[in-house]
Amino acid sequence: MADSTGTSQYAETPKKKTLLRIVALLLLCVVALAGGFVASVGPQGAMELVGLADDPEDEAAASGEDAAEDHAAGDGHGAAPATPAGLPGEHIVVTPFQEIIVNITATTATGRQTTRFLKLNLALAYDNRVSGAENIESRKLFLRDSFQEYLRQLNENDLQGSIGLVRLKSELLRRARAISDSDAPQEFLIADLIVQWAPHAPSPPTPAPSRS
Repeated sequence: MADSTGTSQYAETPKKKTLLRIVALLLLCVVALAGGFVASVGPQGAMELVGLADDPEDEAAASGEDAAEDHAAGDGHGAAPATPAGLPGEHIVVTPFQEIIVNITATTATGRQTTRFLKLNLALAYDNRVSGAENIESRKLFLRDSFQEYLRQLNENDLQGSIGLVRLKSELLRRARAISDSDAPQEFLIADLIVQWAPHAPSPPTPAPSRS
């Protein structure tokens, strides 16, 4: 009797091991199939199939609500609008000057000195928060006179290219700060800078030969 019981136990042990192997093999197959499915449709698609992914319509609605809240917060009472980059603020004042026309010298290809007309239209941008800014408007005539004095000393070659324009603005700004006794002047804005030939005075008429 004892021998038959031991024999049955030994017979059941290989069956259990075989069953465990079959279960493990089935689990590996399921995992492999799941991995291949996820790789083919992607993680987002797999989550959508099992109902774990968020609804795109819900995400769009949430994004729209957030944008509406941000817009409402930006338009709220007391919110200051942002100043676009590159534009002057409220503290920058631009004051134009009357057109300036002066004679400047020029050198011809043959080396002869001649005269040119220089026409200049410009404006001064200054910061009204800086001490002495109020002197600019009251001393505007003195500024213009100083500009004319400087321009008459120029040669046509002094205004050639971007370097000539930068040098011109720099000298005008230096004079504006010196005469206004303030660092308020920030920049000169040039609308027109035209150099023209100066018309020569007409020659006097040749007298007719006298008849004897």
